[in-house]
Amino acid sequence: MSEKIINIDNVSFKYKGSEEGLLSNLSLSISRGETLLLTGGSGSGKTTIIRLINGLIPHYYQGDIEGKVIVAGKDISQTQLYELAGLVGTVFQNPRSQFFSVDTDGEIVFGPENIGLDPDKILERKEDVVSKMHIEKLMGRSLFELSGGEKQSIACASVSALLPEIILLDEPSSNLDQAAMEKLREQIKDWKNEGKTIVISEHRLWYLKDLVDRVIYMENGKVKHEWTGQAFSNMDKKTIEELKLRPLEVKDILSGGCKDNCNCEGGCDITSSDIEDGVILKNFYFSYNKKPYLFKKKKFSFNDKNLELNISKLVLPKNAVIGVVGRNGTGKSTFLKCLCGLEKDCKGYIEVDGKIYKGKDRLKLCYMVMQDVNHQLFTDSVEAEVLLSMKEEDKDKCDMILDKLGILEFKDKHPMALSGGQKQRVAIASAMAADAKLMLFDEPTSGLDYAHMEKVGDMLKKLAKDGNTVLVVTHDQELIENSCQYLLCIDKGRIGYFKKMN
Repeated sequence: MSEKIINIDNVSFKYKGSEEGLLSNLSLSISRGETLLLTGGSGSGKTTIIRLINGLIPHYYQGDIEGKVIVAGKDISQTQLYELAGLVGTVFQNPRSQFFSVDTDGEIVFGPENIGLDPDKILERKEDVVSKMHIEKLMGRSLFELSGGEKQSIACASVSALLPEIILLDEPSSNLDQAAMEKLREQIKDWKNEGKTIVISEHRLWYLKDLVDRVIYMENGKVKHEWTGQAFSNMDKKTIEELKLRPLEVKDILSGGCKDNCNCEGGCDITSSDIEDGVILKNFYFSYNKKPYLFKKKKFSFNDKNLELNISKLVLPKNAVIGVVGRNGTGKSTFLKCLCGLEKDCKGYIEVDGKIYKGKDRLKLCYMVMQDVNHQLFTDSVEAEVLLSMKEEDKDKCDMILDKLGILEFKDKHPMALSGGQKQRVAIASAMAADAKLMLFDEPTSGLDYAHMEKVGDMLKKLAKDGNTVLVVTHDQELIENSCQYLLCIDKGRIGYFKKMN
C-alpha cells in the first residue's frame, strides 16, 4: 500500500461568521506522489480542502473545526505556517495574492531567501527553475506589468524554487489562454515525474485529462463521487453534462483571420462597412512606457512597436455580446481599461448616436468588471455593493439580479467572505445594476463552475438584448459558444480579426 502523506480525518469546518458548515465529516487520504483532482460546483469545499492542507485553516482563516489534518506526519493545527514553507507549496487562483516582491527575479528567490539558504544555492535554484520552465523572457520585469498567464508562471516558479514535497493548485487555469494551459499541463507533468504530491482544485478539466491519478467530486462539503484518473478521462459527454462539469474536450478559440478583401490599417476593421449603426471607437493608442509622443497625436504611427494598444478605428455592433480573445499578455485587458478611461494617457474617444465621449465622459458610458474583483468590492454586504452601483436605489431590482445570478442567499453577507466565484457574480450583479451602455467584462467566468458559467452567459445575452454593447475578455470556450455573437481578436495591441460567430 502506498504511503499516505496527507490524511484528513473526519473534519467538519465552518468559517467564522458563517451559520452553516462548509465541510461535514470529511475524510480523505492522499498517497505520496499521487496527483489528485478536486472538482465540483463553486462553494462545494474544494478551496477549503486546499486551505486545510497548507495550514491557512486554522492559522489564517478562522472558524469552528473538528477532526484532524495530518500532513507528512505533522498535525496542521499544531504546526506553524513557517514550518510548512519547505514542505507545502501553493499556487493560488489569483497569483497576485501570493506575491511579496515587485519584480520577477525577486519573487522567485523570495522563498529560498526566507528559509535561509546560502546565496549561491539560491541563485542555483533560480537558474534551474527558470531553465526548466523556459521563462527566461519573463526575468527582469515588473510583476505589475505581467499578464495573468505570465503571473501564473512566476507563481509556479516561486513555488518550485522551494522544492516542496507537496504542491497545491487552486483554480490555476482560471485566467489562462489555451496555450498557457498547455504550458501549465507540462509543468504539472514535470512535477509529477519528480515524484511530487499534487492536489489540484479545478473547474476547467480538458488540460488535466490523462494526467491525474484520481478525481474527487465535491458537493455540499462532502465527497459525492470518486473515480480513477483513467475512468474519469473516459467518461462520456452525457455524464459530464449531468454532473454540470466543464467538458473534457475543447476547440481552439483563436483560429481565424482577416477577410480576404480587408484593407484595414494595423488590424481588421471590417465593421465600418458591415455594421450600419454601431459604437465607434477612434484613435485608441496607448503605451505603458511614458514618452512625450503620447501627448502629440500627430506623431502616432500604426507601425510604432512601442504601443501596447494601436487601434485607429473600430465599429462595434450594438445590442451584441462580443468575445475579446487573444493570447495572454497581448493587450486584451489594456484594451478594456483604455475604453473605460482607467488609463488616463489613452486619448481615444467613443462615438454613440452622434455623441462623442472623451476622457472622464467615457466613465459615464462604460462599466467594467475587473479580472481581480477584489479591487472593486467596497461595502460590507452583497446587497449594499449592488445598490451602490445604481443611480437610484431599487431593492426589488437588486434582489431580482442577485436571484438570477444565484447569490440572493448571500445578500446580507460581506463580499470578502465569499468564494472567488461568488465574488465574481457580485461584481457582475453590480455591472447589471449600473445600467451602462458599454459593459466591459474581464474574465467574468474565471473560477466559475459550468452551471454558474451558463447563468453568467445568459445574463450577458440579457444585457445585450436590453440595449447594451457587451465586451467580454475571455478564454472560456463554453462561454463563447453560449453567449457571444462576435469574436474580436487582439494581437499585440492590434486587431487580429473581427468576425461574426457561425
